[in-house]
Amino acid sequence: MSNKTLSVGSLGFPRIGRHRELKFALEGFWSGRITEDDLLETAKTLRAEAWMLQRDRGITRIPSNDFSFYDHVLDTAVMVGAIPAGYGWEGGDVPLSVSFAMARGSQEGGHAGCGHAHHGHGVPALEMTKWFDTNYHYMVPEVCEDQVFTLTGQKPVDHFLEAKTLGIHTRPVVLGPVTFLKLAKARPATFKPLDLLTRLLPVYEALFRRLHAAGADWVQVDEPVLALDLTEGERHAFKVAYAAFAAAVPELKIMLTTYFGSLGDNLDAAAALPVAGLHVDLVRAPEQLDAVAAAMRPDQTLSLGVVDGRNIWRADLAALLERLAPVVAVRGVDAIEVAASCALLHVPVDLSLETALDEDLKAWLSFATQKLDELAILGKGLAAGKDAVRQAVDDATQAITVRASSPKVTDPLVQGRMAGIDGGMKKRMNAFEDRRRLQAAAIGLPLFPTTTIGSFPQTGEVRKARSAHAKGALSYKDYEAFLQKQTEDAIRWQEEIGLDVLVHGEFERNDMVQYFGEQLSGFAFTQCAWVQSYGSRYVRPPIIFGDVSRPNPMTVRSWRHAQSLTEKPVKGMLTGPVTILNWSFVRDDVARSTVCRQIALAIRDEVLDLERAGAKLIQIDEAALREGLPLRHRDWRHYLDWAIESFRLSSAGVADETQIHTHMCYSEFNDIIVAIAAMDADVISIETSRSRMELLDAFRNFKYPNEIGPGVYDIHSPRVPDVKEIADLLTLARGRLEDRQIWVNPDCGLKTRKWEEVKPALLNMVEAARQLRGSRAAAASGP
Repeated sequence: MSNKTLSVGSLGFPRIGRHRELKFALEGFWSGRITEDDLLETAKTLRAEAWMLQRDRGITRIPSNDFSFYDHVLDTAVMVGAIPAGYGWEGGDVPLSVSFAMARGSQEGGHAGCGHAHHGHGVPALEMTKWFDTNYHYMVPEVCEDQVFTLTGQKPVDHFLEAKTLGIHTRPVVLGPVTFLKLAKARPATFKPLDLLTRLLPVYEALFRRLHAAGADWVQVDEPVLALDLTEGERHAFKVAYAAFAAAVPELKIMLTTYFGSLGDNLDAAAALPVAGLHVDLVRAPEQLDAVAAAMRPDQTLSLGVVDGRNIWRADLAALLERLAPVVAVRGVDAIEVAASCALLHVPVDLSLETALDEDLKAWLSFATQKLDELAILGKGLAAGKDAVRQAVDDATQAITVRASSPKVTDPLVQGRMAGIDGGMKKRMNAFEDRRRLQAAAIGLPLFPTTTIGSFPQTGEVRKARSAHAKGALSYKDYEAFLQKQTEDAIRWQEEIGLDVLVHGEFERNDMVQYFGEQLSGFAFTQCAWVQSYGSRYVRPPIIFGDVSRPNPMTVRSWRHAQSLTEKPVKGMLTGPVTILNWSFVRDDVARSTVCRQIALAIRDEVLDLERAGAKLIQIDEAALREGLPLRHRDWRHYLDWAIESFRLSSAGVADETQIHTHMCYSEFNDIIVAIAAMDADVISIETSRSRMELLDAFRNFKYPNEIGPGVYDIHSPRVPDVKEIADLLTLARGRLEDRQIWVNPDCGLKTRKWEEVKPALLNMVEAARQLRGSRAAAASGP
């Protein structure tokens, strides 16, 4: 075997840059500080750096077209001409301004079309939702029943040729046509986007011809929907699509790439497709290896996704070599590729940037750059034998052994408290209707109460002060004084415009998960471990490495200060246990459900401390509850049982007079509405503005009894909705809910927006609620 080589692939590398260069370039371009040429040059540099890094680290199947300014699904929509009218495109090349308008909305006017309603001034952004069960967000494509697809550009070809000029032969990556259409939204919802497949395929065929003419021998076609529950019709769509590709461009080899779960009952359909290779995720679904290997033809390449593309723990190289060696022996080195489980988009760029992490913990971790090394080691070990990589394998084994026995990981006090959880800790004292009457008397809010979701803009001044404090340039006393002044200004302004329930603004919080994790035991934090959430919004997920507990109160002091400034109620603001879990890099040595319950106990302590301090309304955000759903429906019940139990464990200890709020975003609720109801939150606020309140249908059909704040202002766009637009949305909400249920609020927190956008938008929101109260009162007192 020593003369053989084994292909090694990454499937995709983080596009953001080692030091978030893409974020700063994008925001500089959007604000007018740099030109489009500057932005394009930054992007070109980042692509070259990623390609050369992968080449130098031993990756032989280097991806291209994994770069995107905003989102790869949006890029696909633009490339195939799925651009709703109103965004300013009238054929030909698509300018960046159109892509960014689809992603962020635009204040510029445009005519509506293809079912894409245009309300008020400008056009709203496309809907955004979670990419499968990750914390990455994609823009939801919109297609019409009479959709005309056309190849508007050749970004995959251009990037392939760009790498070629550097002497690097890449394997272009494209999102597959079946996944694209299955993720798309029909406008109007009177047909299935997959019905348009035969119209879309010629565009892909034209692209593949261009790729082959440019010199590409392989193309990676991502079809992650193969890990979902599919109908026979959807499986047939794969047969139609890939038969067409094989006939149109037989010389171009396709690596059909699946990830995030097992092929399961889709295996036979996938294995029968006329493709040259098949990639499977053996991190999420290691049990599928033997079945997949048996199902594949001898002439196909089997890509083994064994290095975790979604978590940051070091790979057990010895165990992987032992598991994979028999497969390589049977199929041969030439028919095997070792790869990441999915694109490395979901992990930070480089562990070497972390200079302040605990040395033991750092030895247990692996970021994208280190995962390239792990892949190269596995490729060499499987081709040349374990002795060829002995030292690297032994180093990994030693780190894993130390981690397993480290006292930093296990806390006997937490273990004892977990054993003491009982049913009474997970249930409110009385049913919602009884609580509602008590809360109405205790809080005294008007009909259609107005509030915000929690955060206000994190201005440059706020970020500068936080950075200065972190570096020791701003004293604790001065930083606290600064935060208190920011809070006071926010409280005064909320009072001035007439909001009913106020928030303190969260100026002290860097991130809704990180802020809490920094105050909990069992968490670690990084300096540079950024991952993309959407567009230029990057996050640094905490690392949960050990048992979790809350040593001290986390938010009581800031809430108490805010409440002392006003007679109006101020919400206590917390992040829920499921969201903290799902937005963290979670330890892989115990069940996720165990970690979640530990976090729930910590949040419960904080809830009870807030209540004792006088908080009448406490919001426990569970923005990420749905994204943790397993991809297969058969696994939902187990997840929802422990996730909802964890939320209730965190919230159910309060008195009936205390109003528990929760917030969710980017979610479809129809199929989990029973679980949402089981959370038993007194008020739930949700993202609904982009869907024109369609998401409320689930609550109406279920006859959901509790109160709901349907978002009336899309905070992911810089657009400022006018009063009529918000009033129209509230009218749609009233058609689905009882008036007594409706709260008026934005879709989400306002941290990422600017005050010049937020202030007029919230003024319009409050005015729309006032008008609604007035019209209702007038109707009630009419003749």
